[in-house]
Parts: sequence; C-alpha cells; structure tokens
Amino acid sequence: STKKRTMSKKKVSYYYDGDIGNYYYGCGHPMKPHRLRMTHNLLLNYGLYQQLYVYRPPKTTAKEMTKFHTDEYVSFLQTVTPENMEGYSKQLLRFNVGEDCPVFDGMFEFCQLSAGGSIGGAVQLNRKDCDIAINWGGGLHHAKKSEASGFCYINDIVLGILELLKYHDRVLYIDIDVHHGDGVEEAFYNTNRVMTVSFHKFGEFFPGTGDPRDIGVGDGKHYSVNFPLKDGIDDKSYESIFKPLMTKIMEWYRPSAIALQCGADSLAGDRLGCFNLTLKGHSMCVEFMKSYNLPMLVLGGGGYTIRNVARCWTYETSLLLDAKIDDKLPYNDYLDYYAPDYKLHIEPSNMENQNSREYLDKHLVQLMESLRSSEHAPNVAQFSRPPEHQIPEEYEDDLDPDRRDHTSEIDKRIQNKAEYYDDTEKFLNRDTERNISTWEEEKKEEKPVEPMAEENTTTTTTTTTTTTTPSPPENNSGVSDMTVEGA
Repeated sequence: STKKRTMSKKKVSYYYDGDIGNYYYGCGHPMKPHRLRMTHNLLLNYGLYQQLYVYRPPKTTAKEMTKFHTDEYVSFLQTVTPENMEGYSKQLLRFNVGEDCPVFDGMFEFCQLSAGGSIGGAVQLNRKDCDIAINWGGGLHHAKKSEASGFCYINDIVLGILELLKYHDRVLYIDIDVHHGDGVEEAFYNTNRVMTVSFHKFGEFFPGTGDPRDIGVGDGKHYSVNFPLKDGIDDKSYESIFKPLMTKIMEWYRPSAIALQCGADSLAGDRLGCFNLTLKGHSMCVEFMKSYNLPMLVLGGGGYTIRNVARCWTYETSLLLDAKIDDKLPYNDYLDYYAPDYKLHIEPSNMENQNSREYLDKHLVQLMESLRSSEHAPNVAQFSRPPEHQIPEEYEDDLDPDRRDHTSEIDKRIQNKAEYYDDTEKFLNRDTERNISTWEEEKKEEKPVEPMAEENTTTTTTTTTTTTTPSPPENNSGVSDMTVEGA
C-alpha cells in the first residue's frame, strides 16, 4: 500500500568513495566533484556516519553500462583521454563530448563510481538489505543513450531504475533539480513501468525540454509528468504544488519503489540555478516521499554553489535517518567555505517569485486531469525476471603486489563495534584517513595493559558502544562494506 504509515527507523545505506572528490572537470567548469567530499566531511563531523551503513561503490563495468548506453559510446568513454583526444575529433562531435562535457583525467573511472553507487543501492533495495539507499555521487540525469549532455556522461539513474525493475512492477522517478530530467524521461518515454515526474525551470533554459504537453508515447502515454516553473519559486509555492501532485500520483500510479533525484541547483543562490528554495523547502520533498515507506533510491544531481550543496545533502541525510542536527556547523576540514555565518541553513534571497498562484494552480489542475487518462496502477505483462546483478569481486591473483593497501583488502577490515573508543573522535575534525592510520601506529607503540577485572570490562563496553556504528547488514550484495569511510 502507498498509504502513509507511522514513521519508523529506516535502515539507510550510503555509498561513497574517498577518491571521488579528486576528479576535476577543468579550470572554471561549474561541476565540482569536490562537493561530494565536503558533504561526506560534514556527515562525519555531525556524527551521522555512525547511523549509516557505509559502502564503497563497486566500479561499474563497461558491459553493465551497455544495458542502457550503446557499445560504441561506452567504448569511446573508456578509451579517450586528454592525451589522445586529438585523434578522436569525429567521435567527440558525435558523442557531444567537448565543452560542457570535457574529457578529463579519470573521466571513465568517475562514471564507474557514480553509476556503481546507484546500481549497488538498487541491488540492496531489491534484496531488502536496506530501506533507503543514498548515492550523492549519482543523479546525473542528462546523459543519453549515446551522448553526453549537461556535465553527465553515464546515466546512473537509468541504470539504477533498470535494476529496480527486476523486482518492482512500477517505479516512480521524481526530479527536483532546477533542470529538466530529460535523459531519464527519454529512456522510459514509451513504457508504463516507470513514471517520470520533473519539477523544473522551463523556457529559454537548458536543456529546453520538459514541456507539460510531453506526456509519453505508446504504452508510456501519460506516464511522463512535467511541471514547468518560472524564476524565483520559494518554499511555500513549491510545497503547494509538490504535495498535492505527488499525493495524487502515489494514489493513482501505486509504485512499489521510488527513485528521487535531489539536484541542489534549485536552492537559492545557486551559480547556475534561478529558484529561491531554502534547505527546508528542498528537503520537504525528501521527507514527504520518505513518509510513504517504500524502498527509495536517493541520488544527487546538479548543484554549483558547492557550500550549499554540502549543506543540503547533509541535512537531507539527517532527515532520512530521523536525526536532529544543530544549525551551527561542527568543526570540519572545509569550515572556511561556510563563512561568515558557519550555519547549516541558508536564507532565501529577495528575488521576485514569478510563479503566480493562478499560474501554478492552472498547471496543477492540468497535470491532475492528464493523470486520469492513464491506467490506474497499470498491470505489467508477465516477464521472465532477469538474472540477479553480480558485482564483480577482486581476486587475489589480480591484485597489484606493488600496491601496499589494495581497496578490496582495506574493505575487508571490519572494525569490531566494541572497539570504537572516545579517542577516535579527536581525529574526525582532520583528515580521517591520515589520522586513523596515525592512531593505529600509536596504539602499536603503547605498552600492553594488564587485563582488567571482569566487572570493569563490562562497564567499559557499555560506555563505548554508545558511539558505535550499526553492524553492517549481511553482505549479500557483493558490495564491500565499511564502518567508517577511509578507515
């Protein structure tokens, strides 16, 4: 049932790779993967990581990418580099790689990590290993079947939804990025198994699609929903259209899983956006969809004022965990980015809201009327369920013997949950990876301590377990699990 039930504590998986913040689109390019590292650092320093099941995303293979993208396009992305790109002039033009979507060092690996988190999250949701899966490195909704677009190369959302469709008859996709989710809509334009809903700026704005008259074709007719918005929409106006429309869609379409793209370029003050939402207005969408208690894949997306992106996704992670966090930001590695107020929440600007009440109501009524033309909870024809997704393991024979700590070996070191001592906290305000390794070296140098009396041991365990992460779920997904990223 899609009816909202009493809120309960969710098991939340979180996908993050410590290398993802190192990728660099180039000087002056607005897309900065560094925002993911800033978000992760806030999650660490707020202590939210203790309530998350943290996983490093597996690198998606080229073969897995071709479940949506063409072989030629994926092969090109895999082969082209900044050093050899001059020899690929025809393909650069053909695949729209160049200006907005530059060739940069590690481009294909970046795509592998982004898609790996979304596919891995979908696999866990299918296997009921978690209730919510978060991949802030995903949400790259503009990528097409054989074309890069809008800073996006591989469409991790489509790949994640294709994985969900192995177990779910109907999947609902919601996009709250300021830009229209054109790549995802196009991928599922002729099927009723995925309903795509996008709230976006429309009219002389990238990518130029998302007209409310674009409703799908064939079996997918009336299963594409587009709400066109003008500049300056604020929290109150956004809520007045989002909740009624999504309530109607949930009642009518009755999905069994949700994919939510949380592009943060719809926030006030975004470098490329033109909306006027605060964190509370943006996160209202996340909280509202969470209340339906369905398996939910939560993804990132746009967002080009990176201090606000980190604020937004940190706050939304806290809501997904039902955790209250302070408006005053904790000390973290990037504190100077948040000057001068050092607060979590942002204020709206004084820009004019060009979305009149009449304009919003007109489109709301039109979209609700269009829904009635679609089949109520459409039946899905019998289909043979595809084989379960297998995430490749790294075998010992393939490991690089010259590399001291291989990724797969590090991930196997699961910290006993009784071994989280208070002195780990002092390291969280600095570089996690460097300081934890320093801490381990200091521990080795300490003289052995005589065993404590039994009653004292019990007391110690009681006090330390209050700061532990939850034990990871049984790792059937083939994804390496970690208790603290970078440990």
